[in-house]
Amino acid sequence: MRIENSKSKRNSLTSALSLLVVGGLVLSLTSCGANGPDAPTRMIRQVTDGVEGVSGDIRAVNVLVVAQPDSSAVLVGTIVNEGATPDAINSITLNGIAGKLTPVALNQNMPAIFSGPSANQSLVFPATGLKASDRANLLITYAKAAPMTLNVLVREKSDIYANVSK
Repeated sequence: MRIENSKSKRNSLTSALSLLVVGGLVLSLTSCGANGPDAPTRMIRQVTDGVEGVSGDIRAVNVLVVAQPDSSAVLVGTIVNEGATPDAINSITLNGIAGKLTPVALNQNMPAIFSGPSANQSLVFPATGLKASDRANLLITYAKAAPMTLNVLVREKSDIYANVSK
């Protein structure tokens, strides 16, 4: 009887150690055990200067403005309607200054691209007085979707934005 009892204890101990090892592996592999200020999921950073926003089925991606030498600013970014119902951009204002824009149709998955090599739209805000590194409030209104407000970064007309102009 003594031999069976010690064998049973050994098996129980081995099972408990196995569970601890497996549990530790699960925690370390899923990062569930790494929480706090240095957790990997807390270290995600925005990879572009542009901001993003959503209003219903409409997404704004990588939106910012580029300050021009004459104190105007040019919109950079992409706006796309991911829904089946067509919509339109009615107006875009930057710190209350209206950009010169005719309504832009937003059909499903047909992006409105402001500035850049594949741009199909352009928008200039006259006399904003903004300079590089400022932040500004951009308000986009749509025919059907709710308005979208974004706090955008103002970039200098240099580096990758050197060719962004009116």
